[in-house]
Amino acid sequence: MRYKMTVKEFIDKSKAGEIEYVDFATKALELATSQNELFNFFQCLTPFTKKIDVEPCLYGLPISVKDNICVKGVQSCAGSKILSGYLPPFDATAVASIKAHGGRIIGKTNQDEFGFGTFSTNCAFGTPKNPLDPERSCGGSSGGAAGFTSVFDFPHIALAESTGGSISCPASFCGVVGLTPTYGLVSRYGLIDYANSLDKIGIITKSVWDAALGLSIIAGHDPKDSTSLKTEGKDYTKLEKTDLNGIKIGIPKEYFVSVSDEIEKHVWSAIKKAESLGATYQEVSLPNTRYALSSYYIIATSEASTNLAKFCGMRYGAHQPLEGNFNEYFSLVRSKFFGEEAKRRIILGTFARMSGYRDAYYLKAMKVRTLVIQDFKKVFQEFDCLFAPTMPILPPKFVDIDKLTPAQQYQMDVLTVPPNLAGVPMISIPCGNVAHLPVGLHIMCDHLQEEKMLNIANVLESSMKKV
Repeated sequence: MRYKMTVKEFIDKSKAGEIEYVDFATKALELATSQNELFNFFQCLTPFTKKIDVEPCLYGLPISVKDNICVKGVQSCAGSKILSGYLPPFDATAVASIKAHGGRIIGKTNQDEFGFGTFSTNCAFGTPKNPLDPERSCGGSSGGAAGFTSVFDFPHIALAESTGGSISCPASFCGVVGLTPTYGLVSRYGLIDYANSLDKIGIITKSVWDAALGLSIIAGHDPKDSTSLKTEGKDYTKLEKTDLNGIKIGIPKEYFVSVSDEIEKHVWSAIKKAESLGATYQEVSLPNTRYALSSYYIIATSEASTNLAKFCGMRYGAHQPLEGNFNEYFSLVRSKFFGEEAKRRIILGTFARMSGYRDAYYLKAMKVRTLVIQDFKKVFQEFDCLFAPTMPILPPKFVDIDKLTPAQQYQMDVLTVPPNLAGVPMISIPCGNVAHLPVGLHIMCDHLQEEKMLNIANVLESSMKKV
């Protein structure tokens, strides 16, 4: 039997008893294994061919999980050697929800170490390659999740995570859908943190409907997470809108600066398509966008240096023979097992929150963050959503990435950082191709407006597929 089908088709066929599950799971794992050998998507794959008795909702649908989201009994390393061999004794809440709804974990996808990167080139377990062109990046830090979603023909949903664009960026580079929810809508319990006030677990899929299904399962209040919003569960798959009549779109002018002409052309084509479906659009300004990137990296690295302090070789993380004094031992362990980018961000973050510098850097960055949030809230009083390019460039070649300085790499996040800093929901959907390389359209809405955002994205996706 051929298993190239959508997630919805798989669920419908499974419900009707038309899927021979053991055959499906065996072939899915074989394909994932062969593709992993070519593109290095996974830190590890997990056999899931045994059929379980109860299959509610997802009927055994394969689910990949980013390496920084804990899966009970499966090595979870957040892309770092310092956590090599760590087998969590529990599931992250999002993973537990997936399992409770009948999803089966197919493996842990590769990522930049602790999420530190834009191109997934900072992973201790190898760099995932873009299946559209193996000489190019999948994006980061959820590169393995997006690359696998792009090439895997079987029905599948990827659990991913974003701090400053780690879902949207790889979704754009791999030509798939990447959904980052409102901060706090999905529990962070069981996530190996990068920056606590920024991290969000989300979904990467082939279609908007698939993303809506994934969000329906993992969203909801969790008493184990103090930042979890007290919201009731929703069925986000009820995508009933068939046009965009009455939808007002804001086009932030700051998001089209330094964007390649080819990308801008396709994004404007999508804006015009939305207009033809009944929407109206108007240029808007988010003036504090120019400060967002600097603010983000101060906040994110400060929180990261705090989170990673526990990986010192004593209680947590890889260890070495106990020799020398405390500083000598900790320095030896952390120097050996942390990657170059992790060390850089730990040092930057530690400096920013030092006595004497905290007011000058960290607290000022938090004030800028408030201004960025106020920019978004002001615009959303008048507009339903914002449209912008997801990334300013097409997926770059690895040889070109090697030539970039760390500061130049950080600059690549200029379009995805502001909405992540504000904690608003966003979704990247494909809106065209340039020489067979995908272009992503970023749709952003106000906090907790996922239903509206998914409806807009679904109407636009359906219309563009008909062209």
